[in-house]
Amino acid sequence: MDSLSDLLGTYKSTEPPEIAAIKKYVLDQFGAHVSVGIKDKAILITVGNSSLAGMLRLRTVQLQEACGSADKRFIFRIG
Repeated sequence: MDSLSDLLGTYKSTEPPEIAAIKKYVLDQFGAHVSVGIKDKAILITVGNSSLAGMLRLRTVQLQEACGSADKRFIFRIG
């Protein structure tokens, strides 16, 4: 039987391309790190402060183009 450390040592986390694209866009444009999660019809973006959340709200169209998912809505959370 494999131990927990053996199982976790071979685990490779892969994130969806939408998440990677959003993180890259925010890092390139604003120099900030964000947390991104995907629900059924929404993408949840958690940012560190309200000013960044406001700027990202204004750039929702650019975020949709960057990640290629125009059918999902964006939810911005401060946390």
